Amino acid sequence: MKSTLAILAMAISVPSMAIAQTPPPYQPSMGDLMVTIVQPRHLKLGLAGQARNWDYADYAQHELEESLEAVEKHIPMWRNLDIAALMAATVKQPLEAIEKAVKAKSAAAFDASFKQLTDACNACHQSTNLPAIVIKVPDASAFPNQEFRVTRP
Repeated sequence: MKSTLAILAMAISVPSMAIAQTPPPYQPSMGDLMVTIVQPRHLKLGLAGQARNWDYADYAQHELEESLEAVEKHIPMWRNLDIAALMAATVKQPLEAIEKAVKAKSAAAFDASFKQLTDACNACHQSTNLPAIVIKVPDASAFPNQEFRVTRP
């Protein structure tokens, strides 16, 4: 009888121990999201525009917008800041200008609007008291396994 009670006690306690030891799901921080999904897409958009690869620039611009929307969704408030409002006030207009430049296949408009976007990113960093984070127009690729120039067979 004692061994039956001991087995029953173990059977009841083991599942609760397993639940108690399960770590909470990973919640990326603002920095995690910026470094893993926003910054690479900013870079790829810049490289595609510099290469005048309008098809890829169109894709990259939409990917960058989606990554910023993901940040808004996962971290709606950060340091008492409304992230959606902050994004709307800083990067919405430059992203719209980039979209128009890409559709028009205008190199000059793309370069100007991409610089405006980059400046808006830095203004956002300044306004959130993170002046050490300075983004720039890319001058090299961090993706040596991807071709940004237009290549057609």
